[in-house]
Amino acid sequence: MNKKIQLLSILFLGVSQFAFSQIKEEKLVLNKKREPEVKKIEKKKTSVETIKNYPPEEKSQNPVKYTITDVPAVSDFKTSTIQGEDVAPKFDGTAQNNYVQFGMGNYGKILLDGNVSKVLDNKIEVGADVHLLSTSGLKKDYDWKSKQTSASFGAFLNSYGEKGKFNLNAEYGLNNYNYYGIYALEPAADVDLKQKVNQFKVNGYYDFYSNEILNDVRVKSSFLKDHFDAQENQVSILANLSKHAVELGKSGINLNADLGVGLEAVKTDFEIGNKNSSNFFNTNLAPKVTFRKGESYLMLGSLFSFLNAKNSNIQMEQMKNNKTYWFPQAEFQVAAAKEFKFYGGVDGGLKLNTYGDLLQANPYALSDQYLKPTETKYHFYVGLRGDIDETLKYDFSAGFGKMKDIMFFKANNLFDNNYTLNRSAYDFANTFSAVYDDGNVSDIKGSIQYFPLENLIIDGEVRFTKYSLKNYDNIYNVPLVNASIGAKYTMLDKKLLLGFKGIFASDRTTNSYAIEGVGSPNMIFQSTENTNDKVGGYADLNLSAEYKIHKNFSIFALGNNLLSSKYQTYKGYKVLGAQILGGVKITF
Repeated sequence: MNKKIQLLSILFLGVSQFAFSQIKEEKLVLNKKREPEVKKIEKKKTSVETIKNYPPEEKSQNPVKYTITDVPAVSDFKTSTIQGEDVAPKFDGTAQNNYVQFGMGNYGKILLDGNVSKVLDNKIEVGADVHLLSTSGLKKDYDWKSKQTSASFGAFLNSYGEKGKFNLNAEYGLNNYNYYGIYALEPAADVDLKQKVNQFKVNGYYDFYSNEILNDVRVKSSFLKDHFDAQENQVSILANLSKHAVELGKSGINLNADLGVGLEAVKTDFEIGNKNSSNFFNTNLAPKVTFRKGESYLMLGSLFSFLNAKNSNIQMEQMKNNKTYWFPQAEFQVAAAKEFKFYGGVDGGLKLNTYGDLLQANPYALSDQYLKPTETKYHFYVGLRGDIDETLKYDFSAGFGKMKDIMFFKANNLFDNNYTLNRSAYDFANTFSAVYDDGNVSDIKGSIQYFPLENLIIDGEVRFTKYSLKNYDNIYNVPLVNASIGAKYTMLDKKLLLGFKGIFASDRTTNSYAIEGVGSPNMIFQSTENTNDKVGGYADLNLSAEYKIHKNFSIFALGNNLLSSKYQTYKGYKVLGAQILGGVKITF
């Protein structure tokens, strides 16, 4: 098997004809470019001054447009361990916003994806998008249903005024799937394993062209409901106040001053199990100042959080918690040259864990969760990044942090021990619940982008993350190492785009259960927990190709999980094997 992986990897990298993957969902991203972003790997945000390249005159002549971020799900029905990226293929610099594409493949896969937008005479851009992905699942592996359908429908509006730009977008998302990961029992083929999640989002954003006083304002809201009547409402408001580019005498040092003010409220209610209910209201203040000279800078700041939390369920009365948090915020960069920039800093913060976030990480999470925030008391990091002749970009860093209430997923046992298979969809030891522990985290990460030819882009990322917990021996369902490598290659006068993406993860520890009937005759189920089970690592290799027959018409093909490894993302949840999808794309 190892030789097979090595030979295929060398072959794929050698021809450089690759991008990827099965499409999961799509998101509207303001100012998102279709062409690769050269500075993509410089992800660390600071209060360093940024020059906003959209004065009103230029905006009216060349308005910024929405594109769709199509998220590949690698080979899973609903990925949870692989983060999304723009789906390939897309032709750099020639792609159009208005398009529709349709594809079909094995495993009953159907893809429909489209986007349309128009700029009106009054500098207002309106648009809409739709995305649908359906698969019939692993019929040969499971007698019960494992099919899934995910869809999203969105509309957006951009308005460009004299002082700033305004964006409003709304999106409805549907994910209809099954808790198919049953490993400890043998249920009937017609067992009901259905779960369905509906989510509606409305977001607004106003960005001033200058960085004077009020920089930008963002408002986000989300309304979620699932098949088991769980409901979650969330709203957040963030305003950034700033005064940038204040010259300090003749020293050549500029001062940037920023103040972030944020409010976030989340209310979640569950209707099964313990019927957990939570209500969070969090206020953030983030003052910071940045001293900058050339590419070198020093940022000093703080983050203050004021949390009001309420939790209750059928086993306990409402618990209230009011607490004030302080977190350090600092970062420096010493730029010896554009090729070598040494940086480091410390940060921290409070993250509200919501049911919507849990489902994004693990769609098989039980519809009854005890929610509490995760506190990063501090996280120190140092790194080196640079740009070598605009051909090679790199960013390597290492960090260490102390955290409280680290959230991860633990497999659930049976909820009903009676000897019967006539039970709820989530009661086959096939769901997961959030658990929390305090501890330390060490991380090493690196990313690189290489542009050896004008028509060839190669990129790679690797991340090592090690947790040391207070109560648990191991953190469950978190790999020690994640890595990816990809390439895009255009040829035939940019009519043909080829791509490759390889995604790799190391082994993960999880808990699991062995279940047997006991009694005479069997009257109840008895479970034995294994707290050191393993979910194997994987190598998932993906190819893609698109050929532009006409400027408005092209054909494409995607090959996913070409090693045909039905690895598991969570215990019991096998992914699809080798998949081939082909289709057509029309732009207009």
